[in-house]
Amino acid sequence: VQLVESGGGLVQPGGSLRLSCAASGFIFSSYGMSWYRQAPGKEREWVAGISNTGGITDYANSMKGRFFISRDNSKNTVYLQMNSLKPEDTAVYYCRVVWGGSQYWGQGTQVTVSS
Repeated sequence: VQLVESGGGLVQPGGSLRLSCAASGFIFSSYGMSWYRQAPGKEREWVAGISNTGGITDYANSMKGRFFISRDNSKNTVYLQMNSLKPEDTAVYYCRVVWGGSQYWGQGTQVTVSS
């Protein structure tokens, strides 16, 4: 199982970014996927989740209405569209899958929101 995140960077407050997570090593279309983030000095927190078909999504309260998770099963990729970014959204963002009873994480992508 391999997960590779991309799309992070430096963005001004109020800006947008789209993160991608390319998956391999498992049948992507059979598994729900999640995004998490970890800010400096804080615990890793759940951001959003999506079902295997993409028909069900869910978000942490502080992200609702600003972040949108989606997936393209033909590309084995899950996305996180982040809008109206705030400095407190600064963190390393990770995608995660639970496969075979174990959690798998990508290496993360840094998002910095600053003017």
